[in-house]
Amino acid sequence: MEYNLITYEYEDKYLSPYATKARDTKGRMFPMTPCPIRTDFQRDRDRILHCKSFRRLKHKTQVFLSPEGDHYRTRLTHTLEVSQIARTIARALRMNEDLTEAIALGHDLGHTPYGHAGERALNCFTKFRHNEQSLRIVDKLEYDGKGMNLCFEVRDGILNHPSDCTPCTNEGIIVSWSDRIAYINHDIDDAIHGGIIKESDIPDIYHRKVGTSHGKRINNMILDIINHSFGKKDVSPSPEFLEYINGLREFLFEKVYFNSPAKEEESKAIDMIKYLFEYYYNHIELIPEKLREMDSTKEQKVCDHIAGMSDRYAVMTYENITIPKNWGL
Repeated sequence: MEYNLITYEYEDKYLSPYATKARDTKGRMFPMTPCPIRTDFQRDRDRILHCKSFRRLKHKTQVFLSPEGDHYRTRLTHTLEVSQIARTIARALRMNEDLTEAIALGHDLGHTPYGHAGERALNCFTKFRHNEQSLRIVDKLEYDGKGMNLCFEVRDGILNHPSDCTPCTNEGIIVSWSDRIAYINHDIDDAIHGGIIKESDIPDIYHRKVGTSHGKRINNMILDIINHSFGKKDVSPSPEFLEYINGLREFLFEKVYFNSPAKEEESKAIDMIKYLFEYYYNHIELIPEKLREMDSTKEQKVCDHIAGMSDRYAVMTYENITIPKNWGL
């Protein structure tokens, strides 16, 4: 029995006319034998979930570099929070939850060690954007250099999740907004937990209009997008809440992202990533053979190698290169 037909029937009957139906996918770059159980979007979600790049996210910085304690977000927990928020919005708006989840799980696969600090370091040598690297991972680097061969809609959502891009599906747009909702709220939560700011530091207008706690703020942002978008062709927050989202983001830049104690070590991370780039650029023979053999520039090969590192692997590699080893008979 082709169980995926049940899902196709469900989508035809219950999803919004503005949702992306699995049977209407624009397809993959290379043909694949259909799965009798899963739709293409469900299959893409599973391929992302089981890839090596997804597992490495647990040891990659979200915002706070090498925090002491188990409760700060990593790039993996951020990804899971984005997925949960996006699925909640997609379900309420009757969009395709499977497509939404696949995009959310894959959107940050291309982040460097030490997050945006590592991204800025690589940008000193070549144009590097984590969303483009995420797409490169699913297209070319994963599965031993064969790529995952994902559907067009999943690839588009991964590439276009940053706020200055526009995905071609409502599901991709939902992930883009969910990404912002997640990081604004969990970065506030982590900053409070780390003593960088206090809840009372948040301007009163956001307490009155958005919420007085982490959970209330997330809930109200989600509800606003659902209420403002239900039954409409486009998905977005209301103009009022858009101002609140942007305002809280500006608050984070002022109080947390720049000039806070949590970012004091960031310059060291940037210097380390720069050193690794220059080292491997001058010793290209030391990067993995599969990367060396790819049809890409020398700069891209080095970026592929470094961007794939976890924080601790980057540190270990740097120490192995720069710190003398003990000698003995």
